[in-house]
Amino acid sequence: MSEKSHGLSGVELLHSAAYNKSTAFTEQERDRFGLRGLLPPAVGSMNTQITRVLANMRRKESDIEKYIFLSMLQDRNERLFFRLIMDNFQELLPIVYTPTVGQACREFANIFRTEKGFYVTARDRGQIRKILDNWPNRDVRIIVITDGGRILGLGDLGANGMGIPLGKLGLYCACAGIWPEQTLPVMFDVGTDNSELLTDPIYLGLRQPRLRGEEYFSLMDEFVRAASDAFPGVLIQFEDFAADNAFAHLNTYRDKVLCFNDDIQGTASVVLAGVYASTRFSGIDFRDLKFLFLGAGSAATGMGNMIVEALIREGLDERDALGRLWFFNRDGLVREGAANLPDYIRRFAHPIDDCDLITAIDIHRPDILIGATGTPATFTRQVVRKMAAIKSRPGIFALSNPTSRAECTAEEAYQWTDGRAIFATGSPFDEVVFNGKALRPGQGNNSYIFPGVGLGMIVCRARSIPDDIFLEAAKVLSESLSRDDIDHGSVYPRVDKIRRVSLKIATAVATHAWDNGLARAPRPDDIGRHIENYMYDPTY
Repeated sequence: MSEKSHGLSGVELLHSAAYNKSTAFTEQERDRFGLRGLLPPAVGSMNTQITRVLANMRRKESDIEKYIFLSMLQDRNERLFFRLIMDNFQELLPIVYTPTVGQACREFANIFRTEKGFYVTARDRGQIRKILDNWPNRDVRIIVITDGGRILGLGDLGANGMGIPLGKLGLYCACAGIWPEQTLPVMFDVGTDNSELLTDPIYLGLRQPRLRGEEYFSLMDEFVRAASDAFPGVLIQFEDFAADNAFAHLNTYRDKVLCFNDDIQGTASVVLAGVYASTRFSGIDFRDLKFLFLGAGSAATGMGNMIVEALIREGLDERDALGRLWFFNRDGLVREGAANLPDYIRRFAHPIDDCDLITAIDIHRPDILIGATGTPATFTRQVVRKMAAIKSRPGIFALSNPTSRAECTAEEAYQWTDGRAIFATGSPFDEVVFNGKALRPGQGNNSYIFPGVGLGMIVCRARSIPDDIFLEAAKVLSESLSRDDIDHGSVYPRVDKIRRVSLKIATAVATHAWDNGLARAPRPDDIGRHIENYMYDPTY
């Protein structure tokens, strides 16, 4: 909506996060919109405002204070907020998302300032479609929904998990140019089993044990149907659900509505991209790689499934591809005959004897060790040194987040492998200097993948999102490394390139959708330019 057509004036305009420009309103605009006297007389530029905001933010002593400061900026001047993020990805992504968002979720009730997002609760059964009409924007194209069941590596945080949809949709806007008014963050509050939250007097969610079974799934079904009716063609992104529910929702809805699960498919895609890129350093063909996973939840098994699919595309049969991947869960090595194996991990069970991690490394001789445990320090010195002993360029992917939950630190990975590790992580780590060489840890951040996928899917109006889409995205990301990235040992590009990468991914996945009959929108002559023209630019 243009400055001339928003229909707001005076204090109402200054209180509109979408249209407020504060001190950047020109003299003419101040006259036109009744702002004379309501602002200081000096007219500033957006660049001047960014300089002021950055200086104020940097005075904050902790990351959570910076998070709160930026959240309040978004509440009063949305365009300035997104321009600030876009101009300072490297500095601000760790503040607005991982790892700081983990602390923000833990302290959600304490730092609550203004109402954001939409809450669907167990008390809303039978009226979800009706209450969706309370949301002020009707052109919603992307929903991110969580039930707070497994927030990052922090477990059940109940309604405090609202920080995740808010953060993810902020990244959609900043990283891929989705228009803010086309996003809807949803907290699916079905209770919590976190006893600390249930007894916390300021907790903002339902004070009841989590719904389970048919009650839970029928409520989700009501939401999906209601959202699809209220916002036809909307993309629903499932985020931070416990593993059983995550797979159940994906398997139920992936062919019925436009949806995906970021923890299963987005994480898998970004990890696959890192694996593809690792072959530039190890010299080993992708089809010859072997993997050992510590952790076997929704994220890890999602990675495994996508790696298997990619190996099959390289010419391996399914049995051979599955044999390249070994998994450890909390009960030990995933093997045939083990008790209580969930359905989603059963295909990775092999006819092998149980053993410890060191022995498994000796027997399986993996090229890449992948951690998705949510438990810090599980890649011990002994484990990492064993990988270094069997491989000249061992892949160490310590992917749990936030940073405090990583299986090992970047410095540990490089020190324990004499600087030979191909290291990737789920959260940011600082550059490490080893023997005089600067090594830049590659952050396997899902924000490299999901914003571009979502952008491509809504622009082409896709009918569904098959795994092929995420394979395409992984290829594009792996091919986006610069010479500088490679020289610093990183398997991912610098995050300040993320918007450019998102456009490449969106173009690739939309092209794939049109080529394979998945798109409902008319095909443009120049897909890349068509998508770029759609993208939200907050500059004023």
